[in-house]
Amino acid sequence: MIQNVSTIRVIGINISLSATTYAIVDVRGNIIAQEEFPTLEHPNINEYISFLSYKLMEIMEANGGFESIRSVGVGVLSGNFVTGRIEHSPALPWKGDVPLAKLLRDRLGKAVAVGNNAHARALGEHAYGSARGMSNFIVITLGDGLGSCVFSNGRPHLGRDGFAGEIGHVCINPNGRQCGCGERGCLETYCAHNGIIMTARKLMEQSDKPSLMRDSENLTPEAITAFCEQGDEMAIEVYRRTGQMLGMGLSAYASVMNPEAIIFTGGVSKAGHWLLEPARQTFEENVFHNVRGKVKFLTSTLTDVERNVLGASALAWEAEEYSLFI
Repeated sequence: MIQNVSTIRVIGINISLSATTYAIVDVRGNIIAQEEFPTLEHPNINEYISFLSYKLMEIMEANGGFESIRSVGVGVLSGNFVTGRIEHSPALPWKGDVPLAKLLRDRLGKAVAVGNNAHARALGEHAYGSARGMSNFIVITLGDGLGSCVFSNGRPHLGRDGFAGEIGHVCINPNGRQCGCGERGCLETYCAHNGIIMTARKLMEQSDKPSLMRDSENLTPEAITAFCEQGDEMAIEVYRRTGQMLGMGLSAYASVMNPEAIIFTGGVSKAGHWLLEPARQTFEENVFHNVRGKVKFLTSTLTDVERNVLGASALAWEAEEYSLFI
């Protein structure tokens, strides 16, 4: 059967705290057009959906028209592929259950698939990135939060209700830091953006040792990485401690899932060896002995934008076709 040439494109959307990025992607994974806007400029969900729908219609009309788009895929924090909802996101301004797929479908008249951003990124890695050719792997997203997606026998494992892979909310310290999810000691509170800054500030409070971090007006994981490159011992210690916590959490994960590789994505992963070497050491010291030495640690070969929109576009191809106008 020859595919209808009028519907060989989809839209991929990535919603993060900093920006909503959307792109038209063809069947070969080529990004035809791409735009973005600040997510937090629209703290009201109805206003956000209205603005996003308007921008999507605009980009469709400028690039082949409405009829050229088959479906829409969205990768978002706390997204659930099974329900099509954003479910109780601790980070986004829209609280409770947000029926994102339905809201967009009703506005656009197109099929919409919604997934956790880690799920979408894993699809992108599998189709176009470091996981090509792999059947059993884990993608870890280190950024505003800590998310993951497991591929088992060539398919993402989502669990009964779509919540599989929430490694960021595994308790690593029962009496530890308060997490946005309501619990304490979650891995995310040590290894995601805010947790790393908290570790840095704690180290500075506990010591009078000089550090470039003390004079930083905007302390971020990226800035701490730069200080590591300049030989700042306290900055290096921040990532050593972060890596130890990450490696401990991942050793339990890999002992259960037995992956071929763990692939790291997201802004925090750009810390590179400052983070991943201590993580790898702790991982190997604690992982199940039959798995030890067999799990590759890889960083993504895709840019953040490529991975995000291509992964979301892969979600779109999995959505059953739908049109309000047929």
